[in-house]
Amino acid sequence: MFLTMADLKQIVEAYIFAAETPLSLDRLAILLEKPRGDVRVIVEQLLQQYAQGESGFYLAEVAGGYQFRTDAELAPWLRKLNKERPFRFSQAALEALAIIAYRQPVTRAEIEYLRGVDSGGVIKSLLEKNLLRILGKKDIPGRPLMYGTSRQFLELFGLKDLQDLPTLKEFSALDSDIAEALPLEPGQEGETNA
Repeated sequence: MFLTMADLKQIVEAYIFAAETPLSLDRLAILLEKPRGDVRVIVEQLLQQYAQGESGFYLAEVAGGYQFRTDAELAPWLRKLNKERPFRFSQAALEALAIIAYRQPVTRAEIEYLRGVDSGGVIKSLLEKNLLRILGKKDIPGRPLMYGTSRQFLELFGLKDLQDLPTLKEFSALDSDIAEALPLEPGQEGETNA
């Protein structure tokens, strides 16, 4: 059966829409039985089409593949659809996840050294949520497990890969932007740091 580019575009769109996880170019090429380059052209057209911002969702490149996502501005409306509370990270989970994301592969002892507290429960919880994966065992006495982030971590945070994580310099800039945006505490008016 001969398929036009318009047909292929609709099929790719349907595959991405129906998939539970992000679809890679390689997977799409296999499904379509077409060369990867042809599929890339179709995906790039779809990326441009959905970048127009004329709908409630867009096509994003996340976790090594492509997935439709809703605009963050629509979150209050979407919460009405799903009565569940959105997943919230504890401070401990965020700390551990940040350490693992930036320093992977990392052992539990290294995480605990940096955090200064036991992190076994937090690591277990993050593993159960499939945000972490075990990368193997470190070649030191005791052979502790090494942890790294998973594809689901990338998907949850909307990252193509780990290179998309903010740098420490970007964090510093964000920190000062947040500090400037915060209102002064009562009694701080006119105080200076001399």
